[in-house]
Amino acid sequence: MKAFIRCVERGSFSAVARELETTQPTISKLIASLERHLGGKLFARSARELSLTPEGQRFYEQCRPIVDAVRNAEVSFRSGREEVAGTLRAATSVSFGRTQVMPRLGAFMRAHPLLRVDLQLNDRFVDLVEEGIDVAFRIGELTHDNLLARRVGTTYRVTVATSDYLKRHGRPRHPDELKQHDCILYTGLATRDEWRYVRDGQSFSVRVSGSFRSNSAEAVRAAALDGMGIAFAPLWLFGDDIRARRIRAILVDYPPKPLPIHAVSPTVRRHSAKIKAWVDFFHAAFDADPFVSASEPPTR
Repeated sequence: MKAFIRCVERGSFSAVARELETTQPTISKLIASLERHLGGKLFARSARELSLTPEGQRFYEQCRPIVDAVRNAEVSFRSGREEVAGTLRAATSVSFGRTQVMPRLGAFMRAHPLLRVDLQLNDRFVDLVEEGIDVAFRIGELTHDNLLARRVGTTYRVTVATSDYLKRHGRPRHPDELKQHDCILYTGLATRDEWRYVRDGQSFSVRVSGSFRSNSAEAVRAAALDGMGIAFAPLWLFGDDIRARRIRAILVDYPPKPLPIHAVSPTVRRHSAKIKAWVDFFHAAFDADPFVSASEPPTR
C-alpha cells in the first residue's frame, strides 16, 4: 500500500524505486501483487503516463489515511508523544497560494519535519473527495454543507488602477462612474460584471464592462499593472504593489463587502492531526496579518 501511494503521488515506478532504494521491477512486482490480491487493475498503464483506474482512485483515497495512521502510530510509539507525520494534500487558488501560503509554508514545515506537503494550486473548483485533497482554502460564503469548515481569515477587496491609467482616463469618485471606464473582469467572481460596494450601511451595485476579462487572478493583476484598466480584487493580491506604489487604491470610501476565508476538509478527515496542525498554523498566521485577519480590519 505504501509503494502504491507513492507511485500515485510521484506518477512513476522508477521515481519511487529510487526513493525507496530498490529497483523498478521490484516496484512493478509489488503493484502487480497488490492487484492480484484485490482482483482488479489499479493503474491504466500507457507508454506515456501512469493513470489510475476508477477503482484505483477509490482505493487510493481510502489507503492514504490508513497508511498515514500507521505512520503516525509508529512515530508516536518511538517518540513517546503524538507526532504530525505522513503526507498532507492541500489545495488553494494560484494567487492565494503564491501570496499567502507559500511565504508561510517553510515555517509550517520546519514546525512539522515529519510531514510531507503536496500543495495543489488551481483556480478551478476542486472536489476534495474525488481528488484526494485533505484540506483546502476557500474564499467566499460556503455553499456545500458536507465539508468540515473553519474560518481562518478574511479577504478584504479593493478597487485599483495605475497612476498612468488614471492620468489618461480620470479618477472615479463614485462607483457609478465605473460605467465610463475600462474595467478588467475576473470571470471567477460569483457576481461576474457586477461590482458591489458599501458606504454608511448603504449598498451600491454597478454593472461594469471592459475590453479584457480572464478566469485567472494572476492575469487580472498583470493587466491592471500594465495600465489596461481598473481591477476589483482581493487586497492581498495587490498588497505589495500598493505598498510599492506600482498601483493605487481608488474608491477607498466605498469598500466592498469582505469575504470569509475558510479551511475546509472532507468529513472523513474529522480527526486528522495533520489537518488540525495545518489549520491551526494558518489561522494564527493570518490572524497576525491585518490584510487577511478574521478579526482585524486592514489599515488603509
